[in-house]
Amino acid sequence: MPERDDRVLLPVTAAVLAGGRSLRMGVDKTLLDFDGEPLLARVIAAVRSVCAEVMVVTNRPEALEDVDLDDHVSVVSDDVPYQGPLGGLATALAHAEQEWVLAVAADMPWLEPDVVRALYAASDGADAVVPMTDKGPEPLLALYRVEACREAAAAALASGRRRLVAVLQNLHVAEIPISDLRDVDPALHSFVNVNTPEDLADVRASVEESADEVSSAGEIVSEGPEPVSQAHPRVVEVGTRRGRGMPSERPVTVYMNDVEIATVQATPSDLEEMAIGFMLTEGLLTDRDALQGIDVDLKRGLVYVTTEEHVPDDMVFRTRYVTSGCGKGVTFSSVGHARGLEPIVSDVRVSSQEIYDMMVEMARTAERYRETGGMHSCALGRDGKLLVVREDVGRHNALDKVLGRAWLDRISAKDAVLLTTGRISYEMAVKAAKSRVPVVVSRTAVTDLAAEIAETLGITLVGYARGSKIVIHTHPERITEAPE
Repeated sequence: MPERDDRVLLPVTAAVLAGGRSLRMGVDKTLLDFDGEPLLARVIAAVRSVCAEVMVVTNRPEALEDVDLDDHVSVVSDDVPYQGPLGGLATALAHAEQEWVLAVAADMPWLEPDVVRALYAASDGADAVVPMTDKGPEPLLALYRVEACREAAAAALASGRRRLVAVLQNLHVAEIPISDLRDVDPALHSFVNVNTPEDLADVRASVEESADEVSSAGEIVSEGPEPVSQAHPRVVEVGTRRGRGMPSERPVTVYMNDVEIATVQATPSDLEEMAIGFMLTEGLLTDRDALQGIDVDLKRGLVYVTTEEHVPDDMVFRTRYVTSGCGKGVTFSSVGHARGLEPIVSDVRVSSQEIYDMMVEMARTAERYRETGGMHSCALGRDGKLLVVREDVGRHNALDKVLGRAWLDRISAKDAVLLTTGRISYEMAVKAAKSRVPVVVSRTAVTDLAAEIAETLGITLVGYARGSKIVIHTHPERITEAPE
């Protein structure tokens, strides 16, 4: 545990932001045991060794009564509760006594104090010092000059924005490439967060493995636990002996104009496309020109979509959790959502050979399926050629990613073919109907309810498109025989 040395303390108020609702963990993660102490206490000890002032910003100060905090640590309630990290930072800036505020998440178990010193060393002449990763800025382990950022944070909060990066606009920001911090934190453990039960299990397992190495060898033989994001469990298939990775699945929360819409279990890639496709097929987005921006916080699984379109009133008071499962997933789409949709009118004709060729090409591009064996693919094609191909652990997500990419690129679904490796159930048919795709093809089955919806809405449904045959369930006039 780092020891406090008052002779070398920085003029920094460390704001440990502990006001989150821990929705993905299910319980207050800051008080969970980590290596014999609450996770929050571990983070406090790290910043206390280097910062002149330490405060915990929380919405639940009563929850900290049993945490052993010394006189160097104060507890401050959020001035405006439940506004996310931005609300916590605004509160810290309003109450800080030091020149700088260090915003640090309360779920960083391996925070290295020397990283804080490295950030401070780059602060001369700056209003903020922010590490930059390949996914963008990391504002939850960053320095903010109180005088410059106090009003900016309050203004961002008042505007309704909830992302920390909103504070950085119009400020002089010193951007520090995260690779530059490897001198003081070689594996960049400081940036590991504990957001989910899986994350917690991984970091606990890393601690146990390190302890086992010490007890068995009599000395430390490891430089530290591997970051959670770099863990790649491997398996060997009996008989083939071909190594495969495991498909990735993480909770992703989607916001529309800072209103939480849904949390989706998905493969953490192409998330901006998935969010757009999800909102598009749920009827929340209709005007491409009204879209203002998409911000993705890949590390925390957050997607913020900003648009001139309004969030429906009922969405302000309800959110949904959508699993990646095929039988127990919950989605907004229902049979009722198909009512009122105009039947699709299209004179397109697609040959059985074109369908076969596009299915083969989709399989050929499915790199993650070959790596993991647990992914679905989806594609949009026209005239026998694929326009967009995406993969995800969930068939609904793969479909949303394709539709989202097409919408963002203004690719019309008119006379197009939608292909998927997954079963076409009623909600998949409804999504296709809303996107106005006339032909939908699956490598596997079509449910009876999906066929009923497709028949009514003028969609050609094709199932079992593999090998040398296809099964046409509805509107067969659009499918022609392959030429000799």
